Amino acid sequence: MVRVNDEEIRRVLGLLYQDDTLRTFASLVLGATGELSPKALRKLENGGLAARDESGAWRATPERFRDLLRAHAEPPQALSPEERVLRTFLVDGRLTTMAMKRDKRLVVLRYIARVFEPGVRYAEKDVNVALRAFHDDYAALRRYLVDEDLLSREGNVYWRSGGPVEI
Repeated sequence: MVRVNDEEIRRVLGLLYQDDTLRTFASLVLGATGELSPKALRKLENGGLAARDESGAWRATPERFRDLLRAHAEPPQALSPEERVLRTFLVDGRLTTMAMKRDKRLVVLRYIARVFEPGVRYAEKDVNVALRAFHDDYAALRRYLVDEDLLSREGNVYWRSGGPVEI
């Protein structure tokens, strides 16, 4: 990946700050190539924002912005398979939908089970309050957690019986 220095980014942004080059660039983007300033076109060409096509006509090169971003941006962090699943099904900490495939559903349920402390007994109403933070259908979540042995139940008392434990 080619690194771009800050000066090059400033130069491109500076072209868009100037009225004549901004107006000329906008005209090229919109296809209005009537009266274009030759001076502004040269500046845009030097900044990589305009180029001539095979016929000699000017065209905007907005892909220059993408190239600058790619060259300057930090590489994306690699996500674990579990993190990818959680990002798919949880938005702002809320469950958008329950995964249909069991392996993905288990990833989500193990994440939710971490709300409950191992060794602590919870009344059903407390479990419902905790699960409502993830989804309005807290009863279905509670059933999934019990069915997958992540929570155990005796009467109206629940406790965590499975899933990962952070030490």
